[in-house]
Amino acid sequence: MNPYIIITDSSSDLPRELVEKYGLDVIQLTVTVEGEEPAPNDQIDPEEFYGKLRAKKSAKTSAVNLDTFEACFEKHLAAGTDVLYLGFSSGLSSTFNTGFVAAREMSEKYPERKCVAVDTLCASLGEGLLVVLAAKKKEEGATLEEVRDYVEQNKLNLVHLFTVDDLFFLKRGGRVSAITAVAGSALGIKPMMHVDNDGHLVKIGIKRGRTNSIDDLCARMQELAIDPAEQLVFISHGDCEDEAKYLAEKIKTTMGVKQPILISHVGPVIGAHSGPGTMALFFLGKER
Repeated sequence: MNPYIIITDSSSDLPRELVEKYGLDVIQLTVTVEGEEPAPNDQIDPEEFYGKLRAKKSAKTSAVNLDTFEACFEKHLAAGTDVLYLGFSSGLSSTFNTGFVAAREMSEKYPERKCVAVDTLCASLGEGLLVVLAAKKKEEGATLEEVRDYVEQNKLNLVHLFTVDDLFFLKRGGRVSAITAVAGSALGIKPMMHVDNDGHLVKIGIKRGRTNSIDDLCARMQELAIDPAEQLVFISHGDCEDEAKYLAEKIKTTMGVKQPILISHVGPVIGAHSGPGTMALFFLGKER
């Protein structure tokens, strides 16, 4: 079996220690904060970033361009290593489609190598969790094709549940109307969201009050999770770590989850659209 590397993009929000542990390569999307130069996702301090958002500074994100993808893929292919790219949902960004084109072009340039792109239809640590599960399969000796097939077979079981604290960030992205944002904020209404089978953000309910919305994430996991006690569970947050710890403890107590629950920031690429106070939960379920 020829050696291969799993490549993902920075919208997966994977902490550096996991990237290093599994020998991954991560292509960086960029973020531009009002009045500043564009910066790669991994060069932005999350706490500083969310502080700027709270100070009402705007942030814009940019997808990865074709040249960047080709340079990354070619670096590995030229060294004799095949490539499996697991990309950011095509329902949320043009990044995957560009990566797909790059993979096709590199396959033509290096016909003796494999360069495969898979649309995970995932985002944030949902994408990250799927990448880690794929990397574990690779560690167990699975071929590139076997890992690709595993991802395709399981990606629609990767549940993304989240809620936000500030509706105005969703309004800016066109996810809720201005009227909903104003009324919801005044009444303390928190939307419950998920990523659907097409990789789009969709509202699935509402809760009144922050604690109720976080508790609802746990309740929905109880309904959907496959064998929750044995699962690998990830939580990402928009600079609200104490609440993320509360959710993790509630999940452990309620469902007896045995493995450590990863808690990490929602990275700037995703956080620019969801805002401070985002709370997201990821696990394998019967369906999304």
